[in-house]
Amino acid sequence: MKTIAIIAQKGGTGKTTTAHALGAGLERRGKKTLLIDLDAQGNLSYIARADAGQTGAFEVLTQQATATQAIQRRRGQPDVIAAGPSLAGADLVITQAGKEYRLRDALQPLERAYDVCIIDSPPALGILTINALTASTTAIVTAQADIFSLQAIGALAATVDAIRRHTNPALAIGGILLTRYNPRTILSRDITDMMKDAAATLQTRIYKARIRECTALKEAQAMKRDIFAYAKRSNAAADYDAFIDELRQGARI
Repeated sequence: MKTIAIIAQKGGTGKTTTAHALGAGLERRGKKTLLIDLDAQGNLSYIARADAGQTGAFEVLTQQATATQAIQRRRGQPDVIAAGPSLAGADLVITQAGKEYRLRDALQPLERAYDVCIIDSPPALGILTINALTASTTAIVTAQADIFSLQAIGALAATVDAIRRHTNPALAIGGILLTRYNPRTILSRDITDMMKDAAATLQTRIYKARIRECTALKEAQAMKRDIFAYAKRSNAAADYDAFIDELRQGARI
């Protein structure tokens, strides 16, 4: 099972949108996929129609339930382990030795059940993000072509370095995915060029596929549908299709 963490050190970069579209796109390509929502806001759980009131990620991380018990199964869509409001206090609760490995260990029994596991991590460094990166084979960084995302990527390099040194030396950064992209602005093009240097600090690249700003994405989320089911001919669907194909080639999914 390939485990992919979607990460960002700031909000508003399309992290949850990417996790949802990636899961739906891989499922449509015949890959059995599991979504895990580790963000206390629960946005991925909401748009994936998961029940936040059921046993979920918090119970798995605190060893009150197994990952198998927390899975919400959905026909024709990725299965989900949902977030709940209790995740907001995870740093205060999950303090015992080996806390960084809780998710990795919980997922081991699912190795043969899924082709891909996608983790939506919170936009901050804490025990949830550390668990996501420790459990993952690959991380994808979402970013906008703006100066704040550029700064956040610089901070992310230190986080990734710490994970590689202490808990997951095999972690690979698959690439940086630019979202809400507007190729017509000079600023977007200039910052994209600057991001190539930032990508080098993470020993990675910027994906050729870029996700353009698209109203259909927000509409699909409001309807709790994936972008391919809601607007398969939209720019966003085409862009995410291109990204998924690019990712599959590099990660051998």
